[in-house]
Amino acid sequence: MKYIVLVGDGMADYPVEELNGKTPLEAAKTPNMDFIARCGMLGQTKTVPNKMAPASDVANMSILGYDPKKYYTGRGPLEAANLGIELDQKDIAFRCNFVTVNNDTLVDYSAGHITTKEAGILIDCLNQKLGTQNLRFYCGVSYRNLMIIKDAPETLLDIYCFPPHDIIGKKVSRHLPEGKGAEFVVNLMRESSKILASHEINQVRIDLGENPADMIWLWGQGSKPNLPTYKEKYNLSGSVISAVDLIKGLGKIIGLEVINIPGATGYYNTDYEGKARAAIRTLEDKDFVFLHIEAPDEAGHNGDLREKITAIERFDHFVVGKVLNAFKRKKNFRILVLPDHPTPLSVRTHTAEAVPFGIFGRDIFGGGFLCYSEKEAKKSNLFFDKGYKLIDYFLKLEQ
Repeated sequence: MKYIVLVGDGMADYPVEELNGKTPLEAAKTPNMDFIARCGMLGQTKTVPNKMAPASDVANMSILGYDPKKYYTGRGPLEAANLGIELDQKDIAFRCNFVTVNNDTLVDYSAGHITTKEAGILIDCLNQKLGTQNLRFYCGVSYRNLMIIKDAPETLLDIYCFPPHDIIGKKVSRHLPEGKGAEFVVNLMRESSKILASHEINQVRIDLGENPADMIWLWGQGSKPNLPTYKEKYNLSGSVISAVDLIKGLGKIIGLEVINIPGATGYYNTDYEGKARAAIRTLEDKDFVFLHIEAPDEAGHNGDLREKITAIERFDHFVVGKVLNAFKRKKNFRILVLPDHPTPLSVRTHTAEAVPFGIFGRDIFGGGFLCYSEKEAKKSNLFFDKGYKLIDYFLKLEQ
């Protein structure tokens, strides 16, 4: 039996006035996801537990079948796992974004989606200027980087750090880390702005009309997690395909093989079809694959309606369609398609509402639904209030 999970990050949304009250999912041309809705089953799942932030790490942990309230320790450690950084029990990993700040306003959470090469040079500079024996910066992909503190005080785990994509257009001074021990983190961020503002890379970016990486933003801190592997939990071998470090790191921690696609960028121009081909190929000798596409989420954060619809359509055509065509005539398979959380254009950040999911394949019979959308999924009586239980249903189809 082959199990395929296809995640369109942030696809779900609110009705948009410009679309005459339709959501981007409703407006997009999605014949393959519509096929799954018509010929399979449709439902809703709440991937973000109450009182937890609607973050991608929390939501994808739920989708994979792990209760975030039990297992979640922070975003940073998941990304560290993908970079091969071994954390000790007293170490704390922070996500370290490169951001653009102007007149005390956070203009861009990604520094114009700075290239990984440029980010690597700036990370080296930060290590020279701010690094110590117990504090190091690590380059990830584009603006997504890490800071690791060895033998860190536990108080750092309790400070509140605003995710930068939640405060676009807002005052930096009003959204700095808060709580006991926060002053240390705030000072690092302020010192970084002095170092980065004059760096030649940023001077070139400004000359080219691109947003500079003129400050680091520290958030998503956490300690080493402890999760059972997929083999232990479900007796399945599997792979994960994503451009995002936290998804790949989560996959590594639970024993899934991480498949890296050269053209996977985590942005609009990612290699959708390359990811789909890799998913099909890995199922030749694996039982399970988790394929994640970031582009719809990025469009939501950017408030870009056209790009969000385009990203959804590309996900449907190049990923869902290609996988469906490869398995549609086979008997021993199931496909689950869903967003991890909504990223509505109107708020430009994640929200915690339930998301629509569709399942197609063996032992699944049509539920009479018309299409794949938020509105249509609400007609279903299939609802998982605890999102981590959906994968059990999908794998076992417990009635």
